[in-house]
Amino acid sequence: MTTAGCSRGPSPLTMGPQDTLPVAAAFTETINAYFKGADPSRCVVKITGEMVLSFPAGITRHFANHPAQPVLTFNISNYSRLEQVLPNPQLLCCDSTTDIVDSKEFWVNMPNLMSHLKKVAEQKPQATYYNVDMIKYQVSADGIQCTPLNLAVSWRGDANNTDLRIDYKYNTEAMAFPVPLHNIHFLVPVDGGTAKLQTMIPPAIWNPEQQTILWKIPSLSHRSENGGVGALLGRFQMTEGPCKPSQLSVQFTSEGSTLSGCDIQLVGTGYRLSLVKKRFAAGKYLADN
Repeated sequence: MTTAGCSRGPSPLTMGPQDTLPVAAAFTETINAYFKGADPSRCVVKITGEMVLSFPAGITRHFANHPAQPVLTFNISNYSRLEQVLPNPQLLCCDSTTDIVDSKEFWVNMPNLMSHLKKVAEQKPQATYYNVDMIKYQVSADGIQCTPLNLAVSWRGDANNTDLRIDYKYNTEAMAFPVPLHNIHFLVPVDGGTAKLQTMIPPAIWNPEQQTILWKIPSLSHRSENGGVGALLGRFQMTEGPCKPSQLSVQFTSEGSTLSGCDIQLVGTGYRLSLVKKRFAAGKYLADN
Protein backbone atom coordinates (compact mmCIF):
# COMPACT_ATOMS: atom_id res chain seq x y z
CA MET A 1 0.00 0.00 0.00
CA THR A 2 2.91 2.35 0.56
CA THR A 3 5.86 3.60 -1.40
CA ALA A 4 8.69 5.84 -0.30
CA GLY A 5 10.82 8.05 -2.49
CA CYS A 6 12.90 11.13 -2.93
CA SER A 7 10.93 13.22 -5.42
CA ARG A 8 9.14 16.34 -4.34
CA GLY A 9 6.85 15.99 -1.34
CA PRO A 10 6.32 17.84 1.91
CA SER A 11 9.65 19.00 3.26
CA PRO A 12 11.01 16.98 6.21
CA LEU A 13 10.76 19.88 8.63
CA THR A 14 11.58 19.82 12.30
CA MET A 15 8.17 20.21 13.90
CA GLY A 16 7.34 21.61 17.30
CA PRO A 17 4.37 20.50 19.40
CA GLN A 18 2.21 23.47 18.29
CA ASP A 19 3.10 23.31 14.58
CA THR A 20 0.59 22.31 11.95
CA LEU A 21 1.85 19.17 10.25
CA PRO A 22 2.36 19.39 6.46
CA VAL A 23 0.45 16.90 4.34
CA ALA A 24 0.64 16.69 0.55
CA ALA A 25 -1.96 15.08 -1.71
CA ALA A 26 -1.81 13.71 -5.24
CA PHE A 27 -4.64 12.75 -7.59
CA THR A 28 -3.53 10.48 -10.44
CA GLU A 29 -6.03 9.36 -13.08
CA THR A 30 -5.79 7.02 -16.07
CA ILE A 31 -8.13 7.17 -19.05
CA ASN A 32 -8.78 4.15 -21.25
CA ALA A 33 -10.70 4.90 -24.45
CA TYR A 34 -11.69 3.12 -27.67
CA PHE A 35 -12.77 5.01 -30.79
CA LYS A 36 -14.47 3.33 -33.77
CA GLY A 37 -14.30 5.22 -37.05
CA ALA A 38 -15.78 8.70 -36.92
CA ASP A 39 -18.89 7.63 -34.97
CA PRO A 40 -18.84 9.34 -31.53
CA SER A 41 -21.66 7.11 -30.24
CA ARG A 42 -19.34 4.07 -30.47
CA CYS A 43 -16.66 5.56 -28.22
CA VAL A 44 -16.12 3.57 -25.00
CA VAL A 45 -14.41 5.26 -22.04
CA LYS A 46 -13.22 4.13 -18.60
CA ILE A 47 -11.43 6.45 -16.17
CA THR A 48 -9.80 5.23 -12.95
CA GLY A 49 -7.94 7.18 -10.29
CA GLU A 50 -6.27 7.18 -6.93
CA MET A 51 -5.63 9.72 -4.20
CA VAL A 52 -2.40 9.45 -2.22
CA LEU A 53 -1.37 11.39 0.87
CA SER A 54 2.29 12.13 1.48
CA PHE A 55 3.81 12.69 4.92
CA PRO A 56 7.28 14.09 5.78
CA ALA A 57 9.66 11.61 7.35
CA GLY A 58 9.88 13.70 10.53
CA ILE A 59 6.23 13.00 11.28
CA THR A 60 7.00 9.59 12.79
CA ARG A 61 9.24 11.18 15.44
CA HIS A 62 6.62 13.86 16.04
CA PHE A 63 3.89 11.23 16.52
CA ALA A 64 6.13 9.30 18.93
CA ASN A 65 6.66 12.44 21.05
CA HIS A 66 3.06 13.67 20.77
CA PRO A 67 0.81 10.58 20.52
CA ALA A 68 -2.41 12.51 21.23
CA GLN A 69 -2.68 13.94 17.73
CA PRO A 70 -5.84 15.49 16.30
CA VAL A 71 -7.61 13.25 13.80
CA LEU A 72 -6.66 14.01 10.19
CA THR A 73 -9.97 14.76 8.43
CA PHE A 74 -10.54 15.84 4.84
CA ASN A 75 -13.27 16.45 2.28
CA ILE A 76 -13.19 15.25 -1.32
CA SER A 77 -15.13 17.68 -3.51
CA ASN A 78 -16.90 16.91 -6.81
CA TYR A 79 -17.56 13.53 -5.24
CA SER A 80 -20.69 12.98 -7.35
CA ARG A 81 -18.44 12.29 -10.38
CA LEU A 82 -16.99 9.22 -8.66
CA GLU A 83 -18.13 5.60 -8.82
CA GLN A 84 -16.89 2.45 -7.07
CA VAL A 85 -14.92 4.38 -4.45
CA LEU A 86 -12.57 2.13 -2.44
CA PRO A 87 -11.11 3.83 0.65
CA ASN A 88 -8.10 2.17 2.27
CA PRO A 89 -9.93 -0.09 4.78
CA GLN A 90 -7.09 -0.03 7.32
CA LEU A 91 -6.74 3.74 7.41
CA LEU A 92 -9.92 5.54 6.34
CA CYS A 93 -13.42 5.94 7.73
CA CYS A 94 -16.35 7.89 6.30
CA ASP A 95 -19.95 8.72 7.10
CA SER A 96 -22.16 6.75 4.72
CA THR A 97 -25.28 8.74 5.69
CA THR A 98 -24.07 12.18 4.57
CA ASP A 99 -26.63 14.25 2.66
CA ILE A 100 -24.08 16.41 0.82
CA VAL A 101 -23.78 14.58 -2.49
CA ASP A 102 -21.02 16.70 -4.03
CA SER A 103 -18.48 16.28 -1.23
CA LYS A 104 -17.54 13.45 1.10
CA GLU A 105 -15.80 13.62 4.45
CA PHE A 106 -13.20 11.05 5.44
CA TRP A 107 -11.17 10.74 8.62
CA VAL A 108 -8.01 8.77 9.27
CA ASN A 109 -7.63 6.03 11.86
CA MET A 110 -4.69 7.72 13.60
CA PRO A 111 -3.35 4.73 15.62
CA ASN A 112 -3.27 2.65 12.42
CA LEU A 113 -1.62 5.49 10.49
CA MET A 114 1.05 5.95 13.19
CA SER A 115 1.75 2.21 13.23
CA HIS A 116 1.84 2.10 9.44
CA LEU A 117 4.25 5.04 9.08
CA LYS A 118 6.50 3.62 11.79
CA LYS A 119 6.85 0.35 9.84
CA VAL A 120 7.62 2.24 6.63
CA ALA A 121 10.21 4.37 8.43
CA GLU A 122 11.96 1.21 9.62
CA GLN A 123 11.92 -0.27 6.12
CA LYS A 124 12.95 2.96 4.33
CA PRO A 125 15.22 4.86 6.74
CA GLN A 126 16.60 7.11 3.96
CA ALA A 127 13.21 8.26 2.62
CA THR A 128 12.39 11.94 3.06
CA TYR A 129 8.64 11.35 2.81
CA TYR A 130 6.12 8.50 2.79
CA ASN A 131 3.32 8.04 0.25
CA VAL A 132 0.19 6.30 1.52
CA ASP A 133 -2.59 5.11 -0.80
CA MET A 134 -5.87 6.44 0.58
CA ILE A 135 -8.61 6.13 -2.06
CA LYS A 136 -9.01 4.31 -5.36
CA TYR A 137 -11.97 5.20 -7.56
CA GLN A 138 -13.62 5.12 -10.96
CA VAL A 139 -14.87 8.30 -12.62
CA SER A 140 -18.31 8.48 -14.17
CA ALA A 141 -17.64 8.75 -17.93
CA ASP A 142 -20.22 9.46 -20.61
CA GLY A 143 -18.67 8.76 -23.98
CA ILE A 144 -16.49 10.86 -26.24
CA GLN A 145 -17.07 14.17 -24.44
CA CYS A 146 -15.05 12.75 -21.52
CA THR A 147 -11.94 12.17 -23.67
CA PRO A 148 -9.29 14.93 -23.69
CA LEU A 149 -8.18 13.86 -27.18
CA ASN A 150 -10.85 12.87 -29.71
CA LEU A 151 -9.69 10.49 -32.46
CA ALA A 152 -10.92 9.21 -35.82
CA VAL A 153 -8.93 6.83 -38.03
CA SER A 154 -9.52 6.22 -41.72
CA TRP A 155 -7.78 3.66 -44.00
CA ARG A 156 -8.32 3.84 -47.78
CA GLY A 157 -6.51 2.00 -50.55
CA ASP A 158 -6.17 -0.61 -53.26
CA ALA A 159 -3.74 -3.44 -53.98
CA ASN A 160 -0.84 -1.05 -54.55
CA ASN A 161 -1.35 2.00 -52.33
CA THR A 162 -2.81 2.71 -48.92
CA ASP A 163 -3.75 6.07 -47.40
CA LEU A 164 -3.95 6.50 -43.63
CA ARG A 165 -5.58 9.54 -42.05
CA ILE A 166 -5.78 10.25 -38.32
CA ASP A 167 -7.94 13.16 -37.24
CA TYR A 168 -7.46 14.43 -33.70
CA LYS A 169 -9.04 17.15 -31.58
CA TYR A 170 -8.06 18.54 -28.19
CA ASN A 171 -11.20 18.61 -26.02
CA THR A 172 -11.24 21.24 -23.24
CA GLU A 173 -14.60 19.99 -21.92
CA ALA A 174 -13.09 16.71 -20.69
CA MET A 175 -10.97 18.44 -18.04
CA ALA A 176 -11.93 20.27 -14.87
CA PHE A 177 -9.38 22.92 -15.84
CA PRO A 178 -7.97 22.80 -19.39
CA VAL A 179 -4.26 21.95 -19.37
CA PRO A 180 -1.96 20.88 -22.22
CA LEU A 181 -1.40 17.26 -23.16
CA HIS A 182 2.29 16.38 -23.37
CA ASN A 183 4.42 13.77 -25.17
CA ILE A 184 1.62 12.63 -27.46
CA HIS A 185 2.60 9.53 -29.44
CA PHE A 186 0.50 8.12 -32.31
CA LEU A 187 1.72 4.60 -33.21
CA VAL A 188 0.27 2.57 -36.11
CA PRO A 189 1.44 -0.78 -37.55
CA VAL A 190 1.07 -1.10 -41.33
CA ASP A 191 -0.04 -4.61 -42.35
CA GLY A 192 0.09 -5.67 -46.00
CA GLY A 193 3.49 -7.00 -46.92
CA THR A 194 6.64 -4.93 -47.05
CA ALA A 195 5.35 -1.39 -47.29
CA LYS A 196 7.31 1.48 -48.76
CA LEU A 197 6.60 4.82 -47.24
CA GLN A 198 5.73 7.48 -49.81
CA THR A 199 4.42 10.44 -47.77
CA MET A 200 4.22 11.51 -44.12
CA ILE A 201 2.46 14.75 -43.16
CA PRO A 202 3.68 16.01 -40.76
CA PRO A 203 7.04 14.19 -40.70
CA ALA A 204 6.97 10.96 -38.66
CA ILE A 205 9.28 8.10 -37.70
CA TRP A 206 8.99 5.11 -40.05
CA ASN A 207 10.38 1.81 -38.80
CA PRO A 208 10.85 -0.45 -41.87
CA GLU A 209 11.77 -3.53 -39.78
CA GLN A 210 8.65 -3.37 -37.61
CA GLN A 211 6.50 -1.74 -40.31
CA THR A 212 5.24 0.94 -37.91
CA ILE A 213 4.78 4.67 -38.23
CA LEU A 214 5.08 6.96 -35.20
CA TRP A 215 4.05 10.58 -34.98
CA LYS A 216 5.16 12.62 -31.97
CA ILE A 217 3.56 15.89 -30.87
CA PRO A 218 5.38 17.51 -27.91
CA SER A 219 2.36 19.44 -26.61
CA LEU A 220 -1.27 20.11 -27.52
CA SER A 221 -3.82 22.53 -26.05
CA HIS A 222 -6.57 24.94 -27.02
CA ARG A 223 -3.80 27.47 -27.67
CA SER A 224 -2.21 25.21 -30.28
CA GLU A 225 -2.64 25.79 -34.00
CA ASN A 226 -6.32 25.50 -35.05
CA GLY A 227 -7.28 25.18 -31.37
CA GLY A 228 -5.67 21.75 -31.08
CA VAL A 229 -7.44 20.28 -34.12
CA GLY A 230 -5.32 18.55 -36.76
CA ALA A 231 -4.70 15.55 -38.98
CA LEU A 232 -1.85 13.09 -39.60
CA LEU A 233 -1.47 11.67 -43.11
CA GLY A 234 0.52 8.70 -44.40
CA ARG A 235 0.68 7.07 -47.83
CA PHE A 236 2.25 3.64 -48.34
CA GLN A 237 3.12 1.53 -51.34
CA MET A 238 2.24 -2.12 -50.69
CA THR A 239 3.87 -5.31 -52.00
CA GLU A 240 1.14 -7.63 -50.70
CA GLY A 241 -1.74 -5.20 -50.59
CA PRO A 242 -4.34 -4.17 -50.00
CA CYS A 243 -3.40 -3.11 -46.49
CA LYS A 244 -5.46 -4.49 -43.61
CA PRO A 245 -6.60 -1.62 -41.37
CA SER A 246 -4.73 -1.84 -38.07
CA GLN A 247 -5.27 -0.26 -34.67
CA LEU A 248 -3.94 3.13 -33.65
CA SER A 249 -2.44 3.37 -30.15
CA VAL A 250 -1.99 6.77 -28.49
CA GLN A 251 -0.08 7.82 -25.38
CA PHE A 252 0.00 11.18 -23.56
CA THR A 253 0.46 12.69 -20.11
CA SER A 254 -0.82 15.83 -18.42
CA GLU A 255 -0.10 17.76 -15.23
CA GLY A 256 -2.12 20.29 -13.26
CA SER A 257 -5.67 19.01 -13.69
CA THR A 258 -7.81 15.90 -13.44
CA LEU A 259 -10.65 14.47 -15.50
CA SER A 260 -12.85 14.01 -12.42
CA GLY A 261 -12.48 17.57 -11.11
CA CYS A 262 -11.99 16.20 -7.60
CA ASP A 263 -10.12 18.23 -5.01
CA ILE A 264 -9.22 17.88 -1.34
CA GLN A 265 -9.80 20.23 1.60
CA LEU A 266 -8.57 19.58 5.12
CA VAL A 267 -11.11 19.87 7.92
CA GLY A 268 -10.25 21.03 11.44
CA THR A 269 -6.89 21.93 12.92
CA GLY A 270 -3.44 20.41 13.33
CA TYR A 271 -2.61 19.88 9.64
CA ARG A 272 -2.03 21.95 6.52
CA LEU A 273 -1.94 21.07 2.84
CA SER A 274 1.58 21.81 1.60
CA LEU A 275 0.97 20.65 -1.98
CA VAL A 276 -1.80 19.17 -4.14
CA LYS A 277 -0.68 17.46 -7.34
CA LYS A 278 -3.12 16.59 -10.11
CA ARG A 279 -2.27 14.58 -13.21
CA PHE A 280 -3.73 12.17 -15.71
CA ALA A 281 -2.42 9.99 -18.53
CA ALA A 282 -3.61 7.71 -21.31
CA GLY A 283 -3.82 4.01 -20.51
CA LYS A 284 -5.14 1.91 -23.40
CA TYR A 285 -6.12 4.71 -25.80
CA LEU A 286 -7.04 3.01 -29.07
CA ALA A 287 -8.79 3.76 -32.37
CA ASP A 288 -9.95 1.54 -35.26
CA ASN A 289 -11.10 2.22 -38.79
